[in-house]
Amino acid sequence: MDKPKTIIPIKPVAAGADGAREEMVFLYEKQPKIYPREVSGWFTRWRWVLVALTQLVFYGLPWLNWNGRPAMLFDLGARRFYLFDLVLYPQDFIYLTVLLIISAYGLFLFTAVAGRLWCGYACPQTVYTELFLWIEQQWEGDRGKRMKLDRSGWSFEKLWRKSGKQASWLLLSFWTGFTFVGYFTPIRVLWNEMLTLGMGPWEVFWTAFYGLATYGNAGFMREQVCKYMCPYARFQSAMFDRDTLVISYDEKRGEPRGSRPRGTVAAERGLGDCINCTLCVQVCPTGIDIRNGLQYECIGCAACIDVCDTVMDKMGSPRGLIRYATQNGMDAGWSRAQMWKRIARPRVLIYSAVLLLVLAAFVASLYLRTPFKVDVVRDRGTLARIVDDGYIENVYRVQIMNATEAEQRYSIFMDHLSHVQMQVQQEIIVGPAEARWVAVAVRIPPEVAQTLGPGAQRTEMVVTRQRQPHEPEVAVREKTTFMVPR
Repeated sequence: MDKPKTIIPIKPVAAGADGAREEMVFLYEKQPKIYPREVSGWFTRWRWVLVALTQLVFYGLPWLNWNGRPAMLFDLGARRFYLFDLVLYPQDFIYLTVLLIISAYGLFLFTAVAGRLWCGYACPQTVYTELFLWIEQQWEGDRGKRMKLDRSGWSFEKLWRKSGKQASWLLLSFWTGFTFVGYFTPIRVLWNEMLTLGMGPWEVFWTAFYGLATYGNAGFMREQVCKYMCPYARFQSAMFDRDTLVISYDEKRGEPRGSRPRGTVAAERGLGDCINCTLCVQVCPTGIDIRNGLQYECIGCAACIDVCDTVMDKMGSPRGLIRYATQNGMDAGWSRAQMWKRIARPRVLIYSAVLLLVLAAFVASLYLRTPFKVDVVRDRGTLARIVDDGYIENVYRVQIMNATEAEQRYSIFMDHLSHVQMQVQQEIIVGPAEARWVAVAVRIPPEVAQTLGPGAQRTEMVVTRQRQPHEPEVAVREKTTFMVPR
């Protein structure tokens, strides 16, 4: 359930000239700054593992050489997209669509099983907030020292600590923006341009834009992005049900709250296991109290589980006062095994089946895709004409797009037409990851034209890649028409 709304008091002010009193209403409450406490534990370690993995991929991939270029490069100028050995053209946009579908169904599946796993462990907002908080802790100290520093007046120590933190944040932010642009301009070229002050205006703009966005979101807005700007927090309730694993406080075991000395049995004092230390609130990056129940602000980072387990260990009580559990499981007192049995419910099975089918189709399509693409365009300036000896000629422009990083040789012929004469190069050479337009003139004798009759005749242009050592022969058929004039 959502936490209770804060009521903003109406403050009276001085009476006006006519004796009537005026009232000032504050429509927006100033949000207090949240100082998350440092925490260690199983979930925290996993979160840092994912932070390291995601950033290793993001920062490292542009620097990884692959066939003499970055392993991943979106060359917008040449309209080529390189992903390791794959060379994709704008015509391969369908693959991006399928990737988005896979991502969406993956999100649906993980959310139905265990809530906001993406938000708590791999979302860029979470990842960069963790990095920025770590930098803040290195400069300003732990939670208590940070709060004390902010309350104190300006001094040399406060100035250099705040300045050092801001400088470190800016350095990380603009390196992030630089890396982002490195996915569109080869990063080694971009590095040399930066050192020689030769970066283009768009490269400068996007480096600054992405860097400032990272600086603002992770350094200042932080939890406000998750609570108010991210739409996922608002529609997650439609993806949860009572058998979804969410971070839950065991109210039956924890209430009534109260402090007690270590080693004492809570039941003997008429208390629950919760000692009301509020550490679960202090470690929460969005500042909520998980003991108030499920709230949309909870991003599922499980920091409260780690810190509560530590407290339970010190108090000699069993772990799990705050844990991953389902609402049905908490209400009925189910064991962990009983809750996990409910994971394989129809919603989860449907999401899993659709995800596996789409993923299998995606992989099979990539494996079976032809290593080149063909576009056939009729020459609009010369649709059809009668040439020597009454032959009917149509002129086409054929684009051959080599989707490999090796030079390839191709040949062209026209299918479904008899006695065809073609004026085209015998062997067409297309360089690595290049596209080439070829003019093709197709002629048929008058007797064939009479047999076909006037109008558009369906036919196919066939482009064949010549056989290379250890490579099969591949042909691509592109539908077109042959016009016979009246």
